[in-house]
Amino acid sequence: MLQQLSKTINTVSVICILLLVLSCSNESKNNKDHLVFRYNEHSNISSLDPAFARNPQNIWPSNQLFNGLVQLDDSLNIQPDIAKRWEVNDSTFTYTFYLRDDVYFHKNKAFGKDSTRTVTAHDFVFSFDRLTDEQVASPGSWVMNTVDYYKAINDSTLIIQLKKPFPAFLGLLSMRYCSVVPEEAINIYGNEFRSNPVGTGPFQFKMWEENIKLVLRKNPLYFEIDDQGNQLPYLEAVAITFLPDKQSEFLEFAQGKLDFISGLDNSYKDEIITTQGKLQEKYKDRVKLLTTPYLNTEYLGFFMETNTPEINSKTLRQAVNYSFDRQKMITYLRNGMGIPATHGFIPKGLPGFASIDGFDYNPDKARKLIEQYKKDTGDLQPEITIGTNSQYLDICEYIQRELEKIGIAVTIDVMPPSTLRQMKSTGELDIFRASWIADYPDAENYLSLFYSKNFTPNGPNYTHFKNTAFDSLYEHSLTISDVERRKELYTKMDSILIKEAPVVPLYYDMAIRFVNKKVSGLGINPQNFLFLKHVKKEK
Repeated sequence: MLQQLSKTINTVSVICILLLVLSCSNESKNNKDHLVFRYNEHSNISSLDPAFARNPQNIWPSNQLFNGLVQLDDSLNIQPDIAKRWEVNDSTFTYTFYLRDDVYFHKNKAFGKDSTRTVTAHDFVFSFDRLTDEQVASPGSWVMNTVDYYKAINDSTLIIQLKKPFPAFLGLLSMRYCSVVPEEAINIYGNEFRSNPVGTGPFQFKMWEENIKLVLRKNPLYFEIDDQGNQLPYLEAVAITFLPDKQSEFLEFAQGKLDFISGLDNSYKDEIITTQGKLQEKYKDRVKLLTTPYLNTEYLGFFMETNTPEINSKTLRQAVNYSFDRQKMITYLRNGMGIPATHGFIPKGLPGFASIDGFDYNPDKARKLIEQYKKDTGDLQPEITIGTNSQYLDICEYIQRELEKIGIAVTIDVMPPSTLRQMKSTGELDIFRASWIADYPDAENYLSLFYSKNFTPNGPNYTHFKNTAFDSLYEHSLTISDVERRKELYTKMDSILIKEAPVVPLYYDMAIRFVNKKVSGLGINPQNFLFLKHVKKEK
């Protein structure tokens, strides 16, 4: 009896100890949860090497791991990063950068017994050499196209000499492609640097189980401080999951398992916001909605070197632009999250945007233009085909219905995104649905899509638009460093695009973030880039 009682007591003791351990473990986990920022990447990350940071899914984690010479604030102003200051000689196109001496690479075995070292100007020379190395095959090598040479004068001074004026060059240097990387780590890891990144950023690499989980830890050697002199970052870690669909991502966010989600997907847009673009009542106590104009213009492009008479007619292209209500399209198909593109191709939020007269909804004018087209060409039954992917099918179907009301028959050709990109690049589509997201914050980035020397596949001119006056203004703008004078030329070029109508601007996108109210310090910017060094979480 006593032996049985003793066994029972021992069993109860073991259970109590286990429960206590589990309780302490959970309590410890909960106590540290406010130090970990969690988000989901529904698109796969292909590389953590900044030389391959060509899309948001790669750029977001790379922003936490790396630094460059300069950086952008949330208003797209150029700010110091590793370069504490710089001088620009407009007459010789020479940029001289003076570097900080307190920036350390992340601790790594690549550096031997010291495990780290400071960044020097010679590291930028190596990084730029690697960016343009054909064997590396970086998609960002074009960033150096305007550069004649670069050299390190000493450890803290770097000179970059351009071949010709390029006023947007500093903005270009803020791109993640231009990050500094250590030669020692490249020599050790080679191609596997993609999954063994060594940078200087506020967070350092911890582990990556591809398509399952990526973890970054706080960099204790990080050089930036806040306004009160506290070292950044505040968080201890960043944890990224890879749920493949946006609906599952939203459910995780709604359950408090993710700290924020970006963008508005059809699978949950009506659940979380109203048609006026406001938070639904049931989310207001725990979710913040952040929005800002996004440097992304959504549009339909006409391929101008086609033999199709409808596409060759400026009259018909203008009719298409007048035929549908962009405000209604945004209100009902995007829950008010977007800005109707009625003022040209340059998006709102970018220096260079101007409220020029674009295409408003005017069905009567559209019908008159169609009648003029029929009279001029003898084509009494105009018809067009629009190529798109499934994500924008709702918008294309809306335009289809509106065009049929004014007498244009429309076929919609739905294809996978990869097929659409390929056919758009090779001129196989008379009309294609596309978007252009700014690589750097200058309107030249948008207007380059219509410069005749940029015809695909050698450049981004997918429409093969060619206009002598436009080309002349574009080339002239590249010689002017004064921002206000450049804006005047940008506005003139945008007006030519309205007149000639090689595209149908649909809407200027909005960057949208739904953020847990426990999170502070997470801003939003017109490029929708993610920066976590200022983020805090409440317990």
